[in-house]
Formats: sequence, C-alpha cells, structure tokens
Amino acid sequence: MSRLFGTDGVRGLANGLLTAELAMRLAQAAAVVLGHDRNTNGARPRAVVARDPRASGEFIAAAVEAGLSSSGIDVYDAGVLPTPAAAYLVADLDADFGVMISASHNPAPDNGIKFFARGGQKLPDDVEDAIEEQMGREPVRPVGGDVGRIQRFSDAEDRYVLHLLSTLPHRLEGLKVVLDCAHGAASGCSPQVFTDAGAQVVVIGADPDGHNINDGVGSTHLGPLKAAVVEHGADLGIAHDGDADRCLAVDHEGNEVDGDQIMAILAVALKASGKLKDDVLVATVMSNLGLKIALRTAGISIRETAVGDRYVLEEMRSGGFNLGGEQSGHVIFADHATTGDGVLTGLQLAAQIAMTGRPLKQLATVMTKLPQVLINVRGVDRSRVHSTEALAQAVAAAEAELGETGRVLLRPSGTEPVVRVMVEAGDESTAEAIAERLAEIVRTELALELVTD
Repeated sequence: MSRLFGTDGVRGLANGLLTAELAMRLAQAAAVVLGHDRNTNGARPRAVVARDPRASGEFIAAAVEAGLSSSGIDVYDAGVLPTPAAAYLVADLDADFGVMISASHNPAPDNGIKFFARGGQKLPDDVEDAIEEQMGREPVRPVGGDVGRIQRFSDAEDRYVLHLLSTLPHRLEGLKVVLDCAHGAASGCSPQVFTDAGAQVVVIGADPDGHNINDGVGSTHLGPLKAAVVEHGADLGIAHDGDADRCLAVDHEGNEVDGDQIMAILAVALKASGKLKDDVLVATVMSNLGLKIALRTAGISIRETAVGDRYVLEEMRSGGFNLGGEQSGHVIFADHATTGDGVLTGLQLAAQIAMTGRPLKQLATVMTKLPQVLINVRGVDRSRVHSTEALAQAVAAAEAELGETGRVLLRPSGTEPVVRVMVEAGDESTAEAIAERLAEIVRTELALELVTD
C-alpha cells in the first residue's frame, strides 16, 4: 500500500480519494498520536481546526471534528482562515495540535488535510507514519463526560490579525496596495490587516463562493493583479494562493516580483538592521543563481535544500536560521511564524517600500535574475540520473562552459518517470541550447528498456 501522506499532508479529489470516512479515520488516528499520546498535563487534549473556503471543506471539516471529538479531543473551530493562521493559533492557544483543510493552489474540486503539532510545527515523516499506522487500529471511544466538545473559536481571526500587525517594522501610510486573495482563505483577513496597517487597499479575488478558489486569480494567475495595479496606479500588488501560505508581488509597472526577489529584498533589509541570523538565507536548489550572486555581494550566504518548504523549514530549525523560502513565494520568517505566510510576507515587503521610500521596482534590482530554462524529460529511468557516466560527463562539460555565470541542475521526479533539466546562463539562448543538449542526452542515456515476451 502506498503512503497516504504526501509532501504536504493528505491531498486528493474531494469525495474521490479524500472522503468523509477517510477524514474521520485520519482525525481519530491523529487524536491518539498528536493528542492523547503527547498530552502530559492531565487535561483533555485540544485541537484547532481551520479550512479554506472550498465547498468540500464543509463536509471534511465536519468529519474531522466528529472524529476528534468522538475520540476525546476538545475542538476549537476557527472557520475559514489561512494555513499559517491555523499554525499560529495552535501555538497561541497552546493547543496540542491543529488541522488545516485545504488544497492550497489546487483547483476547487481537490482538497487536503494537514496537521500541525504543538507549537504549530509541521509533522516529520515518522509522525505521519505513526498516524497512518494508528489508522489500522481501533479508535479511542470515550463515553459520557469524556467525549470532546466542539466550540467556535470566535476571536481566531482577530488574534491572527493582531499578531501580524505586531510584526511590522513600519506602518504603511501613503501606500496604495492591490491584494489578490485568490477567492481563498485570505479574503477576509488580508484586506483587514493591510487596512489596519495604514495602506489604501484595492481588493480583487476576494469573493469566494466555494467553487472559484484559484480560478484565474491568485499567485498562479498574475494577469488580473498586474492589470489592477496599473489601472489603479498602485505602488504594488500582492498575490496569495488559496490557503495564503505564499506571496508573489507586482511592482507599480505591472512587473512580477517572484519569491527569490522578495527573499533578496528582505534578507538584505534584515542584515542591514542586524536581524538576519548568522547572515544566512535558506533556499532550495531551484532558486535562481542570481539570488546567490546578489546575496554574496551583500555578505549573505545561502544554505540550499531539496525542493519543498518542509526541507527549508528543517534546515532553518537545525541551524537556528530565521529567513528562508522558495521561488514560488513560500517565505518563512521564523521569528514570527512556523510556516510560510503570504500575508506576513506581503506586509514585510510593503513595509520596506514605506520605510525606504523606494519603489518595489528599484528594491528588486538588488538581484538580477539569470535566464532559467526548465525541460521535463518524460519516459526515462529517473533512478539512473546520478549513476550514468555519460550524463555526468555532459553535465561537467556544460558547467565548465558556463563557469560562474550559470549552473546546471538535473533532478529526478519523486513520483513519475521524469527527469527535470534546469539550466541557468547569462543569456536566454545559451541556457536554451545547453538545456536542449542535456535533455537529448538524458533521453538517450536513460531511455526505459522495452520489455517483450
């Protein structure tokens, strides 16, 4: 049987893979592993439950809360809130664990369930495995006064908003900001917090109906945000995804500012104020080489990890670093959050504009993005990427050709017979030529053998 948990919880088609029955069983198992087994104060364990506005989130949340309360867990129902809000509230309430129901940037028919341990921390693989193992056992079934209670967490959003405002190094008076909330979980709290911070706010993508989440808006569809920023003469635009754990930006001319550029701006600002721990930024191997070059110039080093915000978090925790993230817009401020927070990131970026008086376009010049070409080579044996001599020689030759002005990355997919060939170079044509050349060698050297009778 394949592992139920993926890279970010359990995710799939709602009422397909992710049924109410599965949600209840997951909740019952989590009640034991994250609740009863870890609760040492003698009180009934407590859990925070939140969701994004997908229609399916309603029945999944009901199933999760039924599973938890029937297993002796007191439930605080926080309603529709961003994923990072759920993580924060677990810590703020000193709850035993939390549950977030969301499929992030996926389309509306999908949904997902992810868990946070005490303190709002993401779960390591071994704890997820323990939950899966517990699902095969009989649930805990208390009776009478020992069953859990479900109550509305009525001030959940206010607590989160006040927390975000407390992190601001500078208020936002004088800024006009366009917010694209992806018809998602940030549709209420993001406009509120930017307004409370002093900005003049224009809002798009903030009318969730349960079915329009991420539909042509948000961080995966920046066109509407770019148009709105230019139309309204705004200083910047901020785009969230469905659960608001990521942030991309748009400058006053409608140009995209991606996660690498946002991290560069914020890392340099934190270093200048003496707040960047050990002058280190944690980023994945997919971050643009231009980020590393820019930060080297600024006296900041990069710790690289595998792709995925969970690996960024692991490196940040192990080294005690306080800033990290991904090109996709997951940015983690460990001083203020335990996971990527798109609203927090947008606030910090806007604060830099307000504090320096410099437009976002100018701030983004702290790094120069090198042309980056990515080719997915399908139908190949991904297991031999790092053991094929001819491929190793071809990569070495390409790296020698690029020198310090570019780089090569070959990355096997974790789930498909696909090898991802990524090349960065000083110009687009060089990157494309080298990427095509390496992709052809991958096709030839890693071709799957045909099995015949």
